[in-house]
Amino acid sequence: MNAIVITKRGNPVAHNISFVTDWQTPVPAAGEVLVRTEASAFNSLDLWVGRGLPGVETQYPFVCGSDGAGRVVALGERVDSAWMDRRVLLNAAVVAKDVRHPERRPSGEAISMIGEHTQGTMAEFFVAPVTNVLDIADADPVQAAAFGLTHLTAWRMLVSRARLQPGMTVLITGIGGGVAVALLNIARHFGCEVIVTSRHQSKLDRALSLGASHAILDDGTDWSGSVRRATGKRGVDIVADSIGKAVHLSALKSLVRGGVFVTCGATTGGDATSDLSRVFWNQLSILGSTMGDMSEFRAVMSLFRARAIVPIVDSIHSPMLASKALERLETGSHFGKIVIDWR
Repeated sequence: MNAIVITKRGNPVAHNISFVTDWQTPVPAAGEVLVRTEASAFNSLDLWVGRGLPGVETQYPFVCGSDGAGRVVALGERVDSAWMDRRVLLNAAVVAKDVRHPERRPSGEAISMIGEHTQGTMAEFFVAPVTNVLDIADADPVQAAAFGLTHLTAWRMLVSRARLQPGMTVLITGIGGGVAVALLNIARHFGCEVIVTSRHQSKLDRALSLGASHAILDDGTDWSGSVRRATGKRGVDIVADSIGKAVHLSALKSLVRGGVFVTCGATTGGDATSDLSRVFWNQLSILGSTMGDMSEFRAVMSLFRARAIVPIVDSIHSPMLASKALERLETGSHFGKIVIDWR
């Protein structure tokens, strides 16, 4: 089958992407389905897989990809025949209680990521547990692939972890990335006032056109004063961040008393300088969040099915141009999701 593979570990990752025509088609095991891919989408996770993740022994060449939509074409044992020919969308976070060094969830469950720990969706076919796919009927597979993992991640951050309520004020750092745009979509759906930051004025302008209330240009200095001015000196209820070290102090200083800082990543590094005095005096909460389970997936996908939230697609590429597509993600020039169309 045709596949997009990371040929070796390295940085930049786009230089190590190859389109191959002789990759072995996977076979579904018991409880799994084989999906003919119609669309898949890149995530920042694919860059980390290409650079090498601590504690994960990736064997290259490797098929990345944790977002995938397509038709079920084969069933493993103990899978209901009613799944045949359904169009489905993947939740790549698979419960894996037997992983020796797992990422621990608040429930104590471990997760194994399709596209990180096992071969992913950047191929003509992918396999997944039937318990990790949802029937999306006649939905556009490109839109579905663009929606999946980022909106699940954003839903868990804001709703499950930070306890978002309608009317809150939310600060989203680094607008333009897939998760950041999904955070904007969900916060706006809840009727929240949203403040965004970016190093690029064009991305701020785009976010304002999508409903952000305030946009702050991040020039590398402390921008918390601008957040305070935008909120009448009050501060924000929630900061949703995936940047990490470069913005951590500004983010903490932007929070209202009792506010919540929730993070799903640290693209500029995890060794941030914090301010514990501010944390305890202002009774702030600092929360970690990653991926999401199937109940959360169903909840956020209900908004997709109802067209209450529409994903922002940056660009659509053919599999043969995957290296150029990933380069767009790696350079940060995108706004929204970068999708591969396999049809």
